[in-house]
Amino acid sequence: MKKKELKKSRLAALLTHEKWGGVAVPMLAILLALITASILLIVMGKNPIVAFISFLQGSGIVPKAKYGGGQGILTDLFTTLNTLAPMLLASLAFIIGFKAGLFNIGIAGQMLISGFTATVIVGYSGLGSFIAKPLVVVVGIVTGGLVGAIIGWLKYRFNIHEVVASVMINYIISYGTGFFINTYYANMLTRSMQICSPESRLTLMNVQIAGMKCNIPLGIVLAIAAAFIVKFIFDKTVFGFELKAVGNNATCAKYTGINVGRRFIFSMAFSGMLAGLAGVVYFLGTYNTILPKTLPGMGYDAIAVAMLGNASPIGAIFAATLISVFQCGSNYMSSNLGVAKEISDLITGILLMFSACGGYFQYVAQRRVSRERDLLKAAEKEKEGEQ
Repeated sequence: MKKKELKKSRLAALLTHEKWGGVAVPMLAILLALITASILLIVMGKNPIVAFISFLQGSGIVPKAKYGGGQGILTDLFTTLNTLAPMLLASLAFIIGFKAGLFNIGIAGQMLISGFTATVIVGYSGLGSFIAKPLVVVVGIVTGGLVGAIIGWLKYRFNIHEVVASVMINYIISYGTGFFINTYYANMLTRSMQICSPESRLTLMNVQIAGMKCNIPLGIVLAIAAAFIVKFIFDKTVFGFELKAVGNNATCAKYTGINVGRRFIFSMAFSGMLAGLAGVVYFLGTYNTILPKTLPGMGYDAIAVAMLGNASPIGAIFAATLISVFQCGSNYMSSNLGVAKEISDLITGILLMFSACGGYFQYVAQRRVSRERDLLKAAEKEKEGEQ
């Protein structure tokens, strides 16, 4: 075998390795995205190294040359964490369904209805923060869980594909909440939903830390805790094992005594609970209002984030962090390099696109490994024949 072919086979073996494949595939996606983005920037006459450093500076990872009054590196860092919290929760919501063989594309709708319900019930109630904040979390989890359970039940009872059910329910939620916002809860100036009370908001606004104004997201604690809880469920519980068994082969799982229909309902309910939690962290934390008839794009970005993290709860932490850095650093990168903001958004899109190709990379690598294995067996048989 030629040396060039040997190098290729090593890459293919790494991508399909049982232990290291989960790390190698996302790293390849990130590398290809950075190379593609660098080529784009070079064609535009910009320095890609300066661009990537600007992303880090804008997201609070690397200090800027100067800051505005009352702001600093912690201001930008907490802004990034504010974006990271709902992104991580939404990606975990997708992972729960994905492990059970389900594709929850309704995360955006579950986020919206949970944020809307929590705002109406708790955000306008006038309750104190010690009651309002935990109640917001509970309402979000229950609302999202109910919507997710409905989607799972439709699949179990009527064999309606979860993607079809999710999309239709997304439309119902979008137009239903839009009607109520425009009719009862709209701000007459902005035409968006009236803001919730500070006591019910899951972000502490304008907190002074070392002389810097910071918006501290309480949701980041919930998001990190949720990631480790999901990992524990899949690794250490019978419920998690059964979800993975259903996802790998529902027919085989049924013959082993697992109630596949119930697992569909439970997995989508669990997925909806995390999506609902993402919704309240997003709409009553990162933002403080809801635009009528507008689904949060984060609900769809979370799918690519989950794939970039190789559908792993811990991998999702790193993937969500990377995407949040790119999203939060885009404005500074745009102004620092003198390019349109759409270019920085395009770079984020390129990263998301390559992250969605992880399964294809593994498929190509597996074909390569299988072909080389067949060639090796053929060569051994030929050698035995000559002897």
